[in-house]
Amino acid sequence: MNRYPLWKYIVIAIALLLGFLYTLPNYFGNEPAVQISSDKSSIKIDPSTVQTVENILNLGKIPYRNVKIEGKNVSVRFSDVDIQTKGATALREQLGDSYIVAQNLLPRSPEWLTHIGALPMYLGLDLRGGVHFLMQMDTKAAFSKAMERNASDVRSSLREKKIPYDSVARQGDEVRIAFPDAASRDKGKEVLSDRLAELFLKEVQDGNVPTLVASLRPEALQKREELDIKQNLTTLRKRVNELGVAEPIIQQQGLDRIVVQLPGIQDTARAKQIIGRTATLELRMADFTEAEISAALQGQVPLGAKLLQEQDERGSSPILVRNNVVLTGEYITDAGPDRDEYGKPAVRIELDARGSRIFQQLTRENIGKRMAILLIEKGKEEVVTAPVIRGEIPNGRVQITGNFSADEANNVALLLRAGALAAPMEIIEERTVGPSLGKDNIQRGFDSTMIGFAAIAIFMMVYYRVFGLIATTALAVNVLFLIGILSALQATLTLPGIAGIALTVGMAIDANVLIFERIREELRNGNSPQMAIHAGFDRAWDTIFDSNITTLIAGFFLFWLGSGPVRGFAVVLCIGILTSMFSAVTVSRGIVNLTYGRAKKLNSLSIG
Repeated sequence: MNRYPLWKYIVIAIALLLGFLYTLPNYFGNEPAVQISSDKSSIKIDPSTVQTVENILNLGKIPYRNVKIEGKNVSVRFSDVDIQTKGATALREQLGDSYIVAQNLLPRSPEWLTHIGALPMYLGLDLRGGVHFLMQMDTKAAFSKAMERNASDVRSSLREKKIPYDSVARQGDEVRIAFPDAASRDKGKEVLSDRLAELFLKEVQDGNVPTLVASLRPEALQKREELDIKQNLTTLRKRVNELGVAEPIIQQQGLDRIVVQLPGIQDTARAKQIIGRTATLELRMADFTEAEISAALQGQVPLGAKLLQEQDERGSSPILVRNNVVLTGEYITDAGPDRDEYGKPAVRIELDARGSRIFQQLTRENIGKRMAILLIEKGKEEVVTAPVIRGEIPNGRVQITGNFSADEANNVALLLRAGALAAPMEIIEERTVGPSLGKDNIQRGFDSTMIGFAAIAIFMMVYYRVFGLIATTALAVNVLFLIGILSALQATLTLPGIAGIALTVGMAIDANVLIFERIREELRNGNSPQMAIHAGFDRAWDTIFDSNITTLIAGFFLFWLGSGPVRGFAVVLCIGILTSMFSAVTVSRGIVNLTYGRAKKLNSLSIG
C-alpha cells in the first residue's frame, strides 16, 4: 500500500543529484579576475592574444593563477583584489583601445562543474555593490529633431520636383508650407504624400496664401519613439562595455525610461561620463588610387584628405579618406545583419527619406569608387568599413558586403546603430551601493533564512516527532532544488530574491502540516497506521494543490506586471512553489514509505 515503485525512487535520486550538482558551485565562491574582449569585428580572440596577455603580466612581474580563453574572452585569474587591479591597469595601458579590459569575479568551481553548465548565481546590485541609474528619454527633443528633419525633407523634395513654394517653416508641432497658388499646393501635396508617408497633410487657406500643414501621424510618432528607445538601449549597452562591468543590467522601463545597473562600479562620475558621452557616424568618399595612398604613406597627403587605417580580417591597411562629409549617421533609421545574393554574411542599412535621396545621388555619381563609413568618438576616427560602390542604390536600403563572418556582420551593424543616442537621455535617479553594504546584505539574508529554517525544524520535530524530522529533510531538499534551479537558469540573486527564498522556506512546510494533520485525523477515526498514511497523503493533495495554485497565480501576475526587484521576487516565489509541491509530497512520501511502508505489522506512528 505505502510503497513506491523503483522508478519513482530513481526519479527522486536523479533530481537530488542534479540539485546537488547545480547548487554546489555556489559554495566555492568567486575569485578576482580580469576579462579581455573586443567589440571590433576585425580583432580576434585567439591563442596569440593569450600569449600577449601573459607577456604583459610577466614583464610587469604581476603574479597570476592562469590565463585562458573562456568563450569570446581571455580570462586572467588572480589571488587577490590588489593584484587584480594592478594587472588590469597594466593590461589597459599595453593593449590600448582595441580591447576591453574588465575587472570581474569568476567562479572558483572546478572545471568539470563548468563543463556541465553548473555555475553559481549572479549577485545583484544590492548584494555586490555598484551604481544604479534611472534615465528618461527626452521625447520632446526627439520629436523636435524629427520635425526639423521633416521640414528639411519637405524642402528638398519640393526642390527636386521643381515645385514652387514661398516658405517652409516649423510652428510648434507642425510644419507649414506656403505656396504661390493652389495648383502648386496640389502638386506639392501629391509629392509629399508619396515621399513622406509619416506626415499627415492638411490643406488650409492662410489669408490669401494656399498652405499645407504637415504634422506627424500618431502611429509614426509612436514607432519613432520605439525605435529611439531601442537604439538608445543598444548604444548604452555598447558604452557600458567600456566600463568593464560584469553582468550589467540595462533594460527598458515603461515607454521612455531605461534602467542601468552597474554591479561593482563605485566611480559614479566615470560611469556618468561614459554613459552620457556622444559619438557620430559619417560617410566620406575614399576615391583615391594606390599610388596616391603610397605617396600619402611617404608624407604627401592630398589636400582635403586624411590618412587612416582600415581594420579587416586581414589586419590593418592604410586608406585615404576625404574630409568632406557626404552623409551622417542621423539619417540611418536601422541596421542589421543580412545575407548577400551568394548567401554570405552582409550588413543591411536603412536610411530615412532625405538620406535615401542623398545616398542615391552619391552612388549614381561614384560607381566603382570606394566609400568609407567612419565612427567618430572623442575626436578619434575609426574606419568601420570601406566598400566599393557597385551601382546606384535607390530607396534608402543599403547592403554592405565584404569578408564578414556572421559575428562580424552583427558587430558592424551594432556600430552603425549605436553611433549616438537617438534621443537625449537624462539621469533622473541615481543610487550607489557600497561593497561592504552588499556583503552585509548577503550575510543578513543568509542568517535570516538559516534562523527561519532552524526554528521551523525545531518546531516540526518537537510537534510531529519522526514525521517532523521527515518534513525537515524534505524542506532541506526543497531549498536544494530551489537554489539548483536558480543556478541552472543563471538567475541574478537580489535582496528580494533572498526574501523569496525565506518566504518559500516558511510556506513549503504548510503542505507537510496539512498531510500530517490529516494522518492524525485518520488515526483518531480508528484507521490503521498504514491506512492513515495512505489516506493522509491522498486526501490532502487537493487542498495542497489548490492553495499552491492560487499563490502561483499571484506570483505570475507579480512577474507579468512588475519590474526589477518585484520580478526577481516573483521568479523565486513561483519556482519555490513548484519545488515545494514536489519535495513536500513526492520526496516526503518516499521517505515515509521507506520508513514505515515495509513494516509487516505497524501498531503506531511517531507523529505526536
